[in-house]
Amino acid sequence: MAVRLFGMPNGHSLRLTRYDVGNAAYGQRPKSQKGFMKKKVAITTLGCKTNQFESAAIVESLEKSGYSVVSFNTIADIYIINTCTVTAKSDAESRRLIRRAKKYNQDARIIVTGCYAQISSSALEKIPDVSLVIGNNEKKRIVEFLGNQISERVIVSDIEEDKTVSSLSLESFAEHTRAFLQIQNGCNAFCTYCIIPYARGRSRSVPFDEVIKGIKLYSDHGYKEVVLTGIHLGNYGFDLSPKKSIEDILAEVEGNSLIERIRIGSIEPNEISDRLIELLASSKSLCPHLHIPLQSGSDSVLARMGRNYNSDLVKDIVTELLLKVPDISIGFDVISGFPGESDKEHNDTCSFLDEIHFAYLHVFPYSVRPGTKAADMSGHLNPEIIKARAKELRKIGENKKQNFAAKFIDRRVPVLIQSRNSHGEIMALSRNYLSVKLLDDVPSLKGKERIVRIIKVDEYGACIGCLDDFCLG
Repeated sequence: MAVRLFGMPNGHSLRLTRYDVGNAAYGQRPKSQKGFMKKKVAITTLGCKTNQFESAAIVESLEKSGYSVVSFNTIADIYIINTCTVTAKSDAESRRLIRRAKKYNQDARIIVTGCYAQISSSALEKIPDVSLVIGNNEKKRIVEFLGNQISERVIVSDIEEDKTVSSLSLESFAEHTRAFLQIQNGCNAFCTYCIIPYARGRSRSVPFDEVIKGIKLYSDHGYKEVVLTGIHLGNYGFDLSPKKSIEDILAEVEGNSLIERIRIGSIEPNEISDRLIELLASSKSLCPHLHIPLQSGSDSVLARMGRNYNSDLVKDIVTELLLKVPDISIGFDVISGFPGESDKEHNDTCSFLDEIHFAYLHVFPYSVRPGTKAADMSGHLNPEIIKARAKELRKIGENKKQNFAAKFIDRRVPVLIQSRNSHGEIMALSRNYLSVKLLDDVPSLKGKERIVRIIKVDEYGACIGCLDDFCLG
């Protein structure tokens, strides 16, 4: 039985289905003793760090429950696709992955979860190859659903009714040497191009004490850096009682030396407070790096996007940051070709980016996302114009990346040594987000922080350096 749920724009609906878990025990493990084979599960993830974090939690719970987790590019009994729905192209990529999984094993169960499943469960239910559609709230119970007989194909609740967010139990998620901690979920902003408030619900914060416990846990497991992630980090703690803020977390980490390095995943420009700037300037643990979803340098485009700031505010914030934290790495997101974007508005964004100091740029060509206000706006641009504008913006970003990295030639910087890249080179990451290729073959130092001297910058803006102890001169 499907139930229509309210709160979606333009007549879209979510589906809440009644399902039968039968008499089987929750958390039932697949048999792995003699005579039985562990079931093989493959999982792939689209989209943001929050999705990646949640996929890692799924992997951990699968392994604890006796499943064998294998590469998505191999034959498996079950395929899980943790989807993104930020654009129509994201939806298309999810459908492509469904077809790909079925080619690997015609008899496999295909489970679709994530934001596309949350928003478009009815569309996914119509795809014959999909065995089960699971919403964002339900994905943490995915092992339970796999271990029991379920009579329905769609398990998606109304996420807008959810007022709290629970801390995921996760002990091993790391991107080589950096661990990611989800401290917040959902968003209240309702930008006109964005479907996320409908896919993730309202802003909810992990309780302060649980966040601190999570950071301590990662430190105890030997990680040197924790990245705080969420959908809208600047809203952290507003829903807690007593109220807390992301600055409270950072101050607690600094005051009690909880971890060597802590980094903020992303923060809105109008939520960069004076207190945050002071922490960036004075903290020994807070990495001097901010990723800012700017989206446009044109005030009129920002207004149509529903962004609550203008370009002058961003200039003032960046000026203050550079004054207090001269070596800070500032990254921007921008959208090219937003509906109605004129030549002048595009040029305003280019001029803004030319004039302001930053370290790197992520460019997203506008893509229609059904269900958003922007999808119904007039003035949608020809895809070729959007592509050309994105190319121009990326060129600006490439130049800025080169210029920022070049500042550090002949300087010594602390880096966290990571794994080899696809070319066999040992990579490292500085506190201010410089990617460094090491000339020294030191795999035994993975996970350690060491001082390197930057020697030069390659054509892609990556630094090349050597460990200070090994550098000559």
